[in-house]
Amino acid sequence: MRDHINKIMAAVLLMAGGLMAFTTADKKPFLKTGTWRAVLQRPDGQQVVFNFTTAVVKNKQVLYVINGSERLLVDSVHREGDSLWITMPFFASRFSVRVLPDGNLEGIYSKSYGDRKQEIPFYALYGNSERYTPAAKAVYNVTGNWETSFNNGKRVEKAIGVFQQKSNGKLTGTFRTATGDYRYLEGIVSGDSLKLSGFDGGHAISFIAKLDNDSTITQAGYYSGAIARETWTAHKNDHVQLPDSYEQTKLKPGENRLSFRFPATNGDTVSIQDEKYKNKVVVVQILGSWCPNCMDETAFLSQYYKQHQQEGVEIIGLAYERSTSFADSKKALAPFQKRFAVTYPFLVTGVAVSDTLRAQKTLPQLESIKAFPTTIFIDKKGNVRKVHTGLDGPATGKYYDAFKQEFDETIATLLKEDK
Repeated sequence: MRDHINKIMAAVLLMAGGLMAFTTADKKPFLKTGTWRAVLQRPDGQQVVFNFTTAVVKNKQVLYVINGSERLLVDSVHREGDSLWITMPFFASRFSVRVLPDGNLEGIYSKSYGDRKQEIPFYALYGNSERYTPAAKAVYNVTGNWETSFNNGKRVEKAIGVFQQKSNGKLTGTFRTATGDYRYLEGIVSGDSLKLSGFDGGHAISFIAKLDNDSTITQAGYYSGAIARETWTAHKNDHVQLPDSYEQTKLKPGENRLSFRFPATNGDTVSIQDEKYKNKVVVVQILGSWCPNCMDETAFLSQYYKQHQQEGVEIIGLAYERSTSFADSKKALAPFQKRFAVTYPFLVTGVAVSDTLRAQKTLPQLESIKAFPTTIFIDKKGNVRKVHTGLDGPATGKYYDAFKQEFDETIATLLKEDK
C-alpha cells in the first residue's frame, strides 16, 4: 500500500442500529437487525458513505461492513453506560454511538495513529440499503480500465481504475497502484457523475467525478479520512499496465541473502538462519497491522501455509508498526493473527514504519522498503530469488487470481530445485 495512504487518516464509522429497550443487567443482543446507510461527515462538507448490516450470531451482536462483494465481520459490540462502543477488528479504530429519538444513530469515529488520534462525526439511517440514490439514468458506461493520475499538489501518482458498471448504474471496482490497491469500492454512475466510496477501518475514502464522455475524466476529487484531499484525472485505456512488481524493490549489489534476527510475538527469537528454515523455501512477508493490503495478504498467506507447509514451505512475517514498543506492536498484530488463524511467526522489528532508515536498520541487504506489503522469495540454498512489491488484492478480481497463480508457480518451481 502506498506510503502516503499510511499517513492520511483512514477514518470511518461502523454503527449499530436501532436499540431495543434494555437494562444495565441485560446481556441479550440489543441491536435491530437490518441494513444501514452510514455517513462520515468531513468538515469540508464531503462525505464518506458506506453500508453495514446488523445481525445476531449465536446470541451475540455482530455487524458486517459492506463494500462491493466484501462483508467485513465486526464482532466487538458492547455497551458502556448509555453509549454503544463498536471496535473495528483491525487498524486501532472504534466508534461511540447514541440512538436519536427517531431511532437513527449519531456518534464519533476515532482512530489512533501511534501517539496521534483523530475523530470524525457520523450518522446512520436504519433500513436504508442504498449507498447512493441515482438522480438520473447513467449517460455513460465506465466499465473497463482507466489510466489514472492522482495529484495532491506535491506529487503525481499513477494508478489504474478497474470498474464494473451494471445497467442500473451501480458501480464496483478499485484503483490499482504499483504498491497496492484501494480495496473494495462501491458506488454509482448517475447522469454524467460518478461516485465511489470504501470503508474497512483502514480506508475511509470517497471518489467523485464528472464524466466528460465515456472515456475521459478531467474533473474529479479524492477524499480520505477527515481532511486529506487530492484531484484526479483518468482516461479509459484497457491496455495500460503498472510497473513490474518484481522490479521495484531490489537487493544491493553483491547481496543475495537476508540476515535478520527479531523477537516473535510469542516471545521466541527467530532468525532466518535458524535450523527450521534450512533447505526450505521461505517466504518473508513485510507487513504492518495498519496496512489494509497487508490484511488481504495475511489472509492469503495464512491459508496457503496451512495447505503447503508439509511440502517444505515456511513463511516469516516481519512487522513494522507505528510504535517501536514491542508490547504495543504485539497488541496491534494480535487481531491479524487471531482473525486469520496465523500459524507462522510474526516478528517485531522494533523499527517504526515512519523511519526513513527502516531498511538500513532491519534488512540492510535491501536498497529500500518501498511498500507494504513486500514479499521476498528465498530458495532452499538461502538465496533471494524474487522480491514482489505491493499486492493486487481480492478487490482487483482477475488481477488477484493472476497474483495467486504466479505465487503458486514461483513456490512450485523453487520446491523442485535441488538443495
